[in-house]
Amino acid sequence: MAGNGFTILPMPPQSAPAKKRTSKSSAKTARGPITLAIDIGGSGLKAMLLDPAGNPLSERERMVTPAIPTPRAVLKGLDTLVKKLPGFDRVSVGFPGVVKKGVTYTAANLHPAWVGFHFQQEIEKHWKKPARVANDAAVQGYGAIKGEGVEMVITLGTGMGSSLYTDGRLCPGLELGHHPWRKHTYEDYLGRRGLDRFGKHHWNKMLLLTIQQTAHTFNWDHLYLGGGNTKKISFKLPKDVTIVSNEEGLLGGVALWRDDAIKH
Repeated sequence: MAGNGFTILPMPPQSAPAKKRTSKSSAKTARGPITLAIDIGGSGLKAMLLDPAGNPLSERERMVTPAIPTPRAVLKGLDTLVKKLPGFDRVSVGFPGVVKKGVTYTAANLHPAWVGFHFQQEIEKHWKKPARVANDAAVQGYGAIKGEGVEMVITLGTGMGSSLYTDGRLCPGLELGHHPWRKHTYEDYLGRRGLDRFGKHHWNKMLLLTIQQTAHTFNWDHLYLGGGNTKKISFKLPKDVTIVSNEEGLLGGVALWRDDAIKH
């Protein structure tokens, strides 16, 4: 188990290989419902088409998150991406905050207007397609986990996302990033603010301590690290900690249609 006396060993930045993509033309011949998978982040909006098994049917489309990321502005931005990805049957969205029954309750790295916003309902009305919305780290986890034992996901980007699973089933509502830790919160140390404020060396030190702390707190069997700032990791990870590709934040979208924790 992680947390048993780790030491920082310098090594080149680590990255996870992206899953092989299929051509855009595959979407025309796919059998079964095609999912438009969306990942909303504090710095970028991403989208991709997936087949029923969760394999990509298109390239990943990306654009910068609007400077004032209100719900209206984000939906307008997503419209730009969707024009490049026609022919979907349903929508899955990963959102950076607490989501319950399609309603967004927190959005620390977006805009206060998201608090209490019926996002899932708005998407269904906007695109006239069935939709499901979940926390972004939860969706990324679905694309990464093996479904065995206790598995945890931490995303390192503008903020810090987290999700926890037992035998492949999501434990919804976990927002570890905003939990008080040491003198601040986990996100204060490991989000972009922490990286900019304390520097890369201290950020790596705090990430190592976080791995240890979460191992003792959650007794996970495996930890997955995702998000753009995994490229900043400069120490050798324990064997039960894995870096996952940013694409997992989209590839897990199909799982929202089969997991009871998301249904309502």
